[in-house]
Amino acid sequence: MESSFLFGVILAGLASLIIAANALVAIAVLLLIHKNDGAGLCFTLNLAVADALLGVAISGLVTDQLSTPAQPTQKTLCSLRMAFVTSSAAASVLTVMLIAFDRYLAIKQPLRYLQIMNGLVAGACIAGLWLLSYFIGFLPLGVPIFQQTTYHSPCTFFAVFHPLFVLILSCIGFFPALLLFVFFYCDMLKVASMHSQQIRKMEHAGATARTYRPPRTPSDFKAVRTVAVLIGTFTLSWTPFLITSIVQVACQECRLYTVLEQYLWLLGVSNSLLNPLIYAYWQKEVRQQLYQMALGVKKRLTSFLFLLSARDGAPEGPRESSYHIATISHAQLDG
Repeated sequence: MESSFLFGVILAGLASLIIAANALVAIAVLLLIHKNDGAGLCFTLNLAVADALLGVAISGLVTDQLSTPAQPTQKTLCSLRMAFVTSSAAASVLTVMLIAFDRYLAIKQPLRYLQIMNGLVAGACIAGLWLLSYFIGFLPLGVPIFQQTTYHSPCTFFAVFHPLFVLILSCIGFFPALLLFVFFYCDMLKVASMHSQQIRKMEHAGATARTYRPPRTPSDFKAVRTVAVLIGTFTLSWTPFLITSIVQVACQECRLYTVLEQYLWLLGVSNSLLNPLIYAYWQKEVRQQLYQMALGVKKRLTSFLFLLSARDGAPEGPRESSYHIATISHAQLDG
């Protein structure tokens, strides 16, 4: 009971951090999209939305961990909650794949990228991604072999879903996607290196940007770096959970559910907290937008506190106090 309560507290804290971090990144990316359009920004926004929804989904599980055994959650409600958690996690993973493919396409086909990845194609990719995510998340509800035959509260992933479901997802989705990630990364690194060598050769030959301009710039390495960090954190977060789930399927006598549900599953979910931190630190435009947002909030708060202190501390009468506040406001507007 004590361990369940502690797990609920940790889950509540993690859910709050995930929602707050992804909401900030989503607002920053929305402001960036308003300034300059781009499919890559739309995919980044979709990743923040998917991770924020995962935070909302796991926050619904907190009550199950903190409630008493006398009030257990029904199996149907628990299945629905875990289906929403799985759908949001699948949307996050698929969006990381989409971002990796988008950066790969931008580096591999720089001249045709804007023609291929237009607004219609980006919207279709995002819509298809969410349909596939909800299909994956709610698949166990329609397939009996993916469900546990018995149910015991509290509501957890393996309380309602059989490890065979994770085995199928790993073999069909996770490990092929990981191999695809590695291919994208290696090919992007090779193309970026070739472009960098072209630039160095032209500079060594004395060519200028007016006579020749490479199709891409060394900024390719920034895109490769961001994709590499996303893939690395994704792999480190989810691989232990998936591999241990496969071991649980192969060894029915092994009771690994506690390790899976209270440690490794929590590690995988924490990937949704790492994603916004990666963009806030590694993506320059997102980092600058967050900095501008922080400056704006600080400026408004400082102005509000200054006006409040001027009003409360002024010894003048009501008319003179109002005149003093108006003078400060006009001075700030003129500045």
